[in-house]
Amino acid sequence: MPIRVWLLMGALLYPTMEARGGTPQVTPVVPATGGAQAPAVTGRLRVYLDCADCFQDYMRTEIDWVDFVRQPQDADVQVMSTATDTGGGGNEVVLRFVGLDRYAGVSQVLRTVSLPGETEDIRRRGVLRIMTVGLLGFMAREGLPTELGVSVRPAPAGSVRATRDRWNAWVFAVSTDGQLDAEESSREASLQFGASADRVTDAWKVSFGVSTEQQNEKFDLDEDEPLEVTRLERRLDGFVAKSLGQHWSFGVDGGFEVSTFENIRRAVELAPAIEFNVFPYKEYASRQLRLAYEIGVVSARYNEITLYGKLSETRPRHAFSVTLDQRQPWGTLQAEVEWTQYLHDLSKYRLEVDGEIGVRITRGLSVQFEAAGSRIRDQISLPRRSATQEEVLLRLRELQSGYEVSVAFGIRYSFGSIFNNIVNPRFGT
Repeated sequence: MPIRVWLLMGALLYPTMEARGGTPQVTPVVPATGGAQAPAVTGRLRVYLDCADCFQDYMRTEIDWVDFVRQPQDADVQVMSTATDTGGGGNEVVLRFVGLDRYAGVSQVLRTVSLPGETEDIRRRGVLRIMTVGLLGFMAREGLPTELGVSVRPAPAGSVRATRDRWNAWVFAVSTDGQLDAEESSREASLQFGASADRVTDAWKVSFGVSTEQQNEKFDLDEDEPLEVTRLERRLDGFVAKSLGQHWSFGVDGGFEVSTFENIRRAVELAPAIEFNVFPYKEYASRQLRLAYEIGVVSARYNEITLYGKLSETRPRHAFSVTLDQRQPWGTLQAEVEWTQYLHDLSKYRLEVDGEIGVRITRGLSVQFEAAGSRIRDQISLPRRSATQEEVLLRLRELQSGYEVSVAFGIRYSFGSIFNNIVNPRFGT
């Protein structure tokens, strides 16, 4: 068997090794025959990058043995990406290679995982490795060009061996942020603190987090006394979920909250939940359709007497949600519908709908549409008294509202050369 074929077969095995901790290097070697300066007519593989998380400029610079094109209609392969945070605090990038034209019906999925704190250069090199392996897989179907060689440097011996984790998959993080803005007539200072503890395995998902934010503002309005206001938000959240197979999950959600904006002195919530994914969870990178239901109790004490004459109350509440996420060659579709309702009074509810779609209509023409809306009937914590002018203008407290709506629409059309190989960094990007 020719050495080039053996090298390619070895290269195609490396993504599995990388997922276990190996660091294989796969580097195509192309003699100097013009590089990215491809002629207008070429037999090279044509690639359309439809990926926000794949460092497109870097890919076009480093991979000069294919032609990158501007439209999927001109491509042999379309590359899509999904980025997801890992349980260890890193980031997983999944690349999905979809064959078009003469490769129709051919597809594969490769992934790379970066560790917490790794630089952008390390992360983009990891993406470059799986991008290289994926594209070589398509090229090998019709025979590799004679001028293309493949150099493979195996992972160090023992690097793929399972190691003992003394932290037992737990990851901890602490953060703090401070900001001060000042001018002659006003001053604003804010301080934020957050901490989290997470453990994610194939069977369990455990997450705890605490956050606090305090914002102080002072305004000189040419009056006897300057106006000083304070806004305080504190949260403690916890979530535990257990996998029940490829479609079902069970969890328990809980939290503690303090909010001057929402008139909450303290509130505690606890709710068991169950989720069903119509598609297997392993297909999350390309499609998801999740149905979730939770039912629990909320106990709250307020800073001021509410519209309903309450200073404290404990109420049962349930919620149902449907989430759709599709990432396909024709575009993306993301939508979510959530219904929450207090069970002591069924007229106290909230319906939220959020959707985003991007579709390619024809060559060079695509449309994007985003919309979100809420029907609000559950503001049981609103204070009885009317808001002052300062509270309204500075958004110091929640106001009564029956709905919220936002809509965005966009059309994009481009034409010209089909190639997109060159990256010119002069005067920035």
